Amino acid sequence: MVQPVTITSIASISSLGINKEGIWANYQHSNHFCQEAIFGDKLACVSALSESGKLEIKTLRNSNSRYQHLDDSVLYGIFAARQAVANASWGENENFGINMGSSRGATGLFEKYHNEFLQKGTAAVLTSPTTTLGNISSWIAHDLGSKGPNISHSITCSTALHAMLNGVAWIKSGMAEKFLIGGSEAPLTAFTIAQMKALKIYAPEGESDYPCRALDLDKRQNTMVLGEGAGAACLEYGIGDKSLAIIEGMGFATEPLEHNISISADAQCLQDSMLMALKGINRKDVDIIVMHAPGTVRGDSAEFAAIQTIFGNNLPALTTNKWKVGHTFGASGILSIEMAILMLQHQTFYGVPFMKQEAPQKINRVLINAVGFGGNAVSILLKNPKN
Repeated sequence: MVQPVTITSIASISSLGINKEGIWANYQHSNHFCQEAIFGDKLACVSALSESGKLEIKTLRNSNSRYQHLDDSVLYGIFAARQAVANASWGENENFGINMGSSRGATGLFEKYHNEFLQKGTAAVLTSPTTTLGNISSWIAHDLGSKGPNISHSITCSTALHAMLNGVAWIKSGMAEKFLIGGSEAPLTAFTIAQMKALKIYAPEGESDYPCRALDLDKRQNTMVLGEGAGAACLEYGIGDKSLAIIEGMGFATEPLEHNISISADAQCLQDSMLMALKGINRKDVDIIVMHAPGTVRGDSAEFAAIQTIFGNNLPALTTNKWKVGHTFGASGILSIEMAILMLQHQTFYGVPFMKQEAPQKINRVLINAVGFGGNAVSILLKNPKN
């Protein structure tokens, strides 16, 4: 019998907190973590790191002189990776691979250095090495003493789930026994928010109820809110005491685009990725779908239409965490994976305040979707290792 690849540890840092106990507690209430703040001279609603998270990152930055010049996206990734490896069945200085991606990479530093260049006409010495996308995985490998391959990539909002595809592929190929995968994003800058507002997909100011209405299928305006954070998961062969979830199915697809940011009205790419992930699985056996659902009118409705096409009248329970933590771009997929694992562990469905539905009596399988600009969709099917 071929052994499955399992997730043996997962950790994150976001507005939800920095440890599994605090994160799960914050999933239990209906409060969100989106607040208005000033960026440049503009007001915008964002979901920033928790205060404990900010303190941890400050401490990490000051712990090593070489970390002083790193972008937040790198430090978030290092923090999450340390926590994940500490709780895994393997430790530091082992031969494990690393694939930590990011949609936008060193956003804060790139903008800082570019602004200095416009003012002075010259670039700072560390501009190139600290803003290249590859420095996320490279610094994590350095910090953990990894002796395996380390990879960084960007596939927009599906980056973290693509990292999971890569990790499983490396393990199954025999080229690596263990892989650390995930995504990191620190996009809360004036320029990044201005880009999202230019696309007319950002949440309007002054919404005191729920600024991001992800998975509210009755909304009439776009309500995407940016969040920041990182997550990392440890993958390896076999089911053991540390196994949190079995990666039972994986799917991916890309669809021809009619526009640079859009997907089709019925999200053909997500239909294809879900069908691939569900190969050999009775669709009635899927208990929950953690949707990508960015909070935009078209994005949410297209994904829901794709799910209806695949599941018909037997819809699983549907949920997302973006109404609570915002859209963390390249890190969003791994935060969705973490949410799915928590529901599997606690056998508790965590829904959204905009959709009334029955919670599943048991939670054995959870399907997680991600899709980004470019129509790059990934679907991951997780199974409870105890069933």
